[in-house]
Amino acid sequence: MTREKKVEQYDVVIIGGGASGLTAGIYCGRARLKTLIIEQSYVGGLATNTNEIENYPGFPEGVSGKGLMELFHKQAKRFGVDFKLTDVKKVDFSGDVKVVETFRNRYEAKSVILCNGSKPRVVGAPGEEQFIGRGIAFCATCDAAANTDKEVLVIGSGDAAIEEGMFLTRFASKVTVSVLHDEGTLDCNEIAKAAAFANPKMHFIWNTAVDSYEGGEKLERVNLKNLKTGEITPVDCFTCFLFIGYIPNTNVYKGIIDMTPRGYILTDENMRTNVPGVFAAGDVRERFLRQVATCVGDAATAGVMAEKYIAESEIFEHQIMTGNGVAYVFSAIEKEQRDFLPTLEELEAEHPGYRCHRIDTYKSDGIAKRLGVSCCPAVVVISNGKVKKIIESNICKCEVEAQL
Repeated sequence: MTREKKVEQYDVVIIGGGASGLTAGIYCGRARLKTLIIEQSYVGGLATNTNEIENYPGFPEGVSGKGLMELFHKQAKRFGVDFKLTDVKKVDFSGDVKVVETFRNRYEAKSVILCNGSKPRVVGAPGEEQFIGRGIAFCATCDAAANTDKEVLVIGSGDAAIEEGMFLTRFASKVTVSVLHDEGTLDCNEIAKAAAFANPKMHFIWNTAVDSYEGGEKLERVNLKNLKTGEITPVDCFTCFLFIGYIPNTNVYKGIIDMTPRGYILTDENMRTNVPGVFAAGDVRERFLRQVATCVGDAATAGVMAEKYIAESEIFEHQIMTGNGVAYVFSAIEKEQRDFLPTLEELEAEHPGYRCHRIDTYKSDGIAKRLGVSCCPAVVVISNGKVKKIIESNICKCEVEAQL
């Protein structure tokens, strides 16, 4: 017997409770939108595994990732954001009402923000889970300063591994790199390769992979296994950095949201996906840099855009697309386009059966896109709640009146 799911309605559902999800929640909650954050495991995401963050503004002495995320969480709750610790099983973004389903519940929302993030690839060796966040790290930019004058180990030889390893040499006394390949072969670009070989702090152990991790309260050493001989080489290190790639948490959106071949979500600069009303922010989207600060910036934009999308939906459905009307789509910063506004007032006075709407695209082109307008200025004639004509050239009073 199939159990009927409980249905709950929200203005915004945010999937993912890391730095981006919490920030989006803060913005939506502060805008007095009924907001829900769904997090699969623990609130705070990957940032909670970072021992110390020294490059996030406002914390001159640094802050732990866990401590920073606790502040984010507290602020989101202050603005009335709801939290559910569960896994999203299914989504349906095909209608105006977006549906997010978990095992027990069906959440319906006017807008959804995808903040699932990504997870670093791990090697799966014994002891790994025990030392993540306690000697195993994934971000040199975040943790480099904490490794000043320490010996560190880097796993991987791609662009990220070698470039991050080079960055670590500014702080660490020694950077050892475990490489799968024969001596002299790296997976990174040739420029990074040459720079790494020329750096006296960079050392390489060839034909090796992680066999196990050892330590007490914190990681103390990593045992590397030679892939040809089977010999085990113990490497003492203060931190082991894993740079073997990330996996975006986007499986549930395949075939629904446009992604890169690697599974990262594609958005425009306003965090809009290919589906109206669905936004993405943070590490889950295709981007150059993945940091707490960039997650916050993305999510601030996504939160504001979700609020704007909901407000524009109300205007579009309940004001513009009712009865007969004339919508003038323009940019308020362009004088030539502003010059038509007095003519619009004349049309409004002379044709009382038509409501005139002024659609300024300076800050948002959402309503313009819904009307099918791709460039400004344009006049849209609406008849009985449907678009009758879009005039994009030779805009004048007589041309508009001919369509009424």
